[in-house]
Amino acid sequence: MSSEVLPEGIATTLRAAGLDPAYVADVVQRAIAEDLAGGVDVTSVATVPAEQQGTLHLVADAAGVTAGGPVAEAVFAIASQGRVTSQSCPDGSTVVPGDVVVSASGPTRDLLLAERTALNLLCRLSGIATATRRWVDAIGDRPTRVRDTRKTTPGLRALEKYAVRCGGGMNHRMSLSDAALVKDNHVVAAGGVAAAFDLVRAEFPGIPVEVEVDTLEQLEEVLAAGADLVLIDNFSPAQMVEAVRLNAGRARLEASGGLTLDTAAEVAATGVDYIAVGALTHSAPALDIGAHLWEAT
Repeated sequence: MSSEVLPEGIATTLRAAGLDPAYVADVVQRAIAEDLAGGVDVTSVATVPAEQQGTLHLVADAAGVTAGGPVAEAVFAIASQGRVTSQSCPDGSTVVPGDVVVSASGPTRDLLLAERTALNLLCRLSGIATATRRWVDAIGDRPTRVRDTRKTTPGLRALEKYAVRCGGGMNHRMSLSDAALVKDNHVVAAGGVAAAFDLVRAEFPGIPVEVEVDTLEQLEEVLAAGADLVLIDNFSPAQMVEAVRLNAGRARLEASGGLTLDTAAEVAATGVDYIAVGALTHSAPALDIGAHLWEAT
């Protein structure tokens, strides 16, 4: 899908955020098409005069961290074919109830057509950013970084991983092709954890390789094989401390499995480099944001 349907200002903002404007335009157009299902917004057409103009504010109804403001602006621009102008607060902003996150002005029918899609994306992405910020805050000033996973909504991965960045988190691999992650099923198929690592390294020598281990014995095995990034899965904090000791700085260690906000600080204190949290994207509740129409004329 071409990005030409977007005003250049919005496209530039998306690029600066690391988002492909053509990808965002495609997501938005699919969502609007799903809403209309080949017809029109019958309620707005019946109740709103075609010439009426208005301003729609998307307002935080709960405290959180914003993500997706420019995406919501893209919704208004595409739904109105450029007839609506908009502005949003910077993504990554902390908001409290009553704060305006996005404002859009133009034909009222266009504003109402875009409203639900804009909110769906903005609330979803801001919820992810808010959840991520909670993990970042729980870790405090320790050097451990919070990372996401591929447990994302199909078709929305780039947006959801962007929201993680807005919350202060760090992205893991974007796809199966840009990095290798040797997990338990690969180990079974290859005949061992070190064997799996060696096979990936031989086939794709330039690709980053992370290896998942379930025991300290496996950790020692992959460290001996030369792994430089190891996912220690379902380790207790005490086992993490021992893993850090055995590692002795040879590889970066990422903790995963059974982690909670309540234990985030304890896990970070063990000295692991990363904490992998699938819940950032697969379980984050949407941030409560409402739409309010003003200045209808």
